[in-house]
Amino acid sequence: MSTDYEKNSLSLLDAVAMGTGVMIGAGILALTGQIAELAGPWFPMAFLAGAFVTAFSAYTYIKMSNAYPSAGGIGMILKKAYGPTTVAAGAALLMALSMVINESLVARTFASYLLRGLGMEPAGWLVSTIGVSLIVVAYLVNASGNRSVGFLSQLMAVLKVGGIALFGIAALWAGGVSFEVAGGQEETGIGGFVASVALAILAFKGFTTITNSGAEITEPHRNVGRAIVISIAICVVVYLLVAVAVGSSLPLDRIVAAKDYALAEAAEPALGQTGFYLTVALALVATTSGVIASIFAVSRMLAMLTDMKMIPHSHFGMPGTIRDHTLVYTVVIAGVLTVFFDLSRIASLGVFFYLVMDILIHWGVWRNLRHEINAAGWVMLTAIGLDVVVLGTFATVKWQSDPTIVLIALAAMAAVFAFERVFLRLNPPTDDGDHGAHAGITSNKTSDSRPSST
Repeated sequence: MSTDYEKNSLSLLDAVAMGTGVMIGAGILALTGQIAELAGPWFPMAFLAGAFVTAFSAYTYIKMSNAYPSAGGIGMILKKAYGPTTVAAGAALLMALSMVINESLVARTFASYLLRGLGMEPAGWLVSTIGVSLIVVAYLVNASGNRSVGFLSQLMAVLKVGGIALFGIAALWAGGVSFEVAGGQEETGIGGFVASVALAILAFKGFTTITNSGAEITEPHRNVGRAIVISIAICVVVYLLVAVAVGSSLPLDRIVAAKDYALAEAAEPALGQTGFYLTVALALVATTSGVIASIFAVSRMLAMLTDMKMIPHSHFGMPGTIRDHTLVYTVVIAGVLTVFFDLSRIASLGVFFYLVMDILIHWGVWRNLRHEINAAGWVMLTAIGLDVVVLGTFATVKWQSDPTIVLIALAAMAAVFAFERVFLRLNPPTDDGDHGAHAGITSNKTSDSRPSST
């Protein structure tokens, strides 16, 4: 077996800790400055708008996870919606790649905060070197097998959520609530604001990690959905609090200039040198734990997709299990992205991959499963509409400022689906009607998991 699943091994609190632990990190540490650059003085509201879009998006995942709690997560949803097809396999691989992209984003964020804490400008080869070094350390931690999903997840989540929220409260206490839009900063308009919402959505996408552990959560038919809702609600409060604190401590042009380490930059005028160093330390802890957890989750997801016959696998002469190999693949891809792309481009790739996958999930469930899981179709169609508007606006803005990354994203997505088409044609999957047999699915329907006819 490449993966191990233990039923009832994660409590509701564990699941919430896991969701918030993945979301809080790069979402607020790396993306605040980038969102401010696009949204202008109203950037705190971008997080609120991102939460609004995410609320509609989460509905599909909650309904599917409540009906079929599974360790297969995204792969299970796609396979049940589309069958063992190119669309399902390609979209699942896009999700896995978006998670790898998140590792690169967090690794470079770690490097930026570390260098800023040492009084150095985060730029050049040092950022890539430190980022790759963190990924290697995270690999060694995962490879050692020294993991504790329950208590450790709760501890790190409390440290991250509590520490970052405390930063926001302290900064507001010291500086008050006021925004100063610096001269020379161009108004971005509605297009820039909507494009910034795409990045804000990235800050919430970590809730999908909970769906990947559905079969292991206690009372999964009820608690998976609860964990998702609670995690998103906590992050909304924390993100909005910190965004307002940053906007009150720094003029907009300084936030944009320090976009890769905006929280550290905002801490000094509000909290002094001690606050600055404490914020840097908090950022280093948050990003380190985030990379370790993300590498574990991605390698596990790739192993599950391999078990589900949705992606190919090669040992390349390496010993060990399939998950040992997917751990190596995950680290190599994340390292390459860390070396060749800056934070802005890494985040842009994540937006394209995640939103395209998200649209495909809503469409597939709406077309083929909404009656089976007793879901409201209009909510899914609204989620698709919001995703399309946000993605289209983001692509337009990026095409004007950085067309190269748009072309790279399009080429990469086309390559993923072409690759999966060839793979599935050469290796026709056998669909026995149970799309999640390899993923530990449990159903709340009849014992043979077939929907009742109407």
